[in-house]
Amino acid sequence: MSILSGLRRRLPSCMAAAALLILFACTAAAQDYPTRAIRLVVPFPAGAGPDQVARMIAQHLRDTMGQPVVVENRTGALGSIGAQEVARSAPDGYTLLMATNTTHAANVAMVRRLSYDPVADFAPVGRVITTAMVLLVKPDFPARTVQEFIAYGRSRNGELTAGYGSGAAQMSIAQLRRFGDVRTVAVSYRGVPQAAGDVISGNLSLSFADYAIALAQIQGGLLRGIGVTAATRTELMPDLPPLAEAMPGFDVTIWYGLVAPAGTPGSVVTRLAGATQAWLAMPETRSRLLGIGLNPAFLPPAEFDPFIRAEVQRWTANAKAAGIEPE
Repeated sequence: MSILSGLRRRLPSCMAAAALLILFACTAAAQDYPTRAIRLVVPFPAGAGPDQVARMIAQHLRDTMGQPVVVENRTGALGSIGAQEVARSAPDGYTLLMATNTTHAANVAMVRRLSYDPVADFAPVGRVITTAMVLLVKPDFPARTVQEFIAYGRSRNGELTAGYGSGAAQMSIAQLRRFGDVRTVAVSYRGVPQAAGDVISGNLSLSFADYAIALAQIQGGLLRGIGVTAATRTELMPDLPPLAEAMPGFDVTIWYGLVAPAGTPGSVVTRLAGATQAWLAMPETRSRLLGIGLNPAFLPPAEFDPFIRAEVQRWTANAKAAGIEPE
């Protein structure tokens, strides 16, 4: 028998042995995980809704897993800078991303030459929350109701300035034009808090902010809400109507979730998902999240993956219908 023939005969068993070694190594690594600090990247500024949730989860993971969890804000380009950094990180469970509908759905249609694939480059850990946004203006803004806002916006002939710091906020501004014929000058920001801050200072006419930011500003009297982007009223803001009541078809719902780099061992993903689900099941967690306008809405990895795929299609279709051009 030739040397080549012998190698060919032994190749399947060698491959099987190699596969077993890799499996055992991954299993051992997962059993020991974590043995050092975990980095949780937030692709939006400090104080933004995703940042608030990330810091809550980080504390829980630290307490339950016994290792530090460091939250790092990597902002810019509608969250794509931070998402790209995580996509290129080692798939070992020590770098995670607080993903959102912006980074993992809207950016496919809104960012030209996106440097990562929201499906292929990540391992879904779990969806964490769902929420919506609020149309915010200064307390002395001339219009108080949605109907008055539409009439006033149309009368300004595109002079109103609207700030956005996320894909959901950008989509909301586009839907003002699509469903309400309210045209604005859209201004991009690094994050939602910065846009809301410029409404407070008078540099912007309006902005859209998720409940986690809007609620505090409204309660503090710094801003006033006109309506919400959800299809129905929320118990947190029962006095604010859905914008869809006066602009049928208007609907922008958003979500946050945890993802890891593609190739992260399944057992590590499972452990992270279990810890996240356990945190969301705590009564104090639910109360705390609802208190800032966020709905606990866990999806495990097996369900989060098809959800993200469907969201990419939905946001791409909505962006096209709203006439949004990639930037």
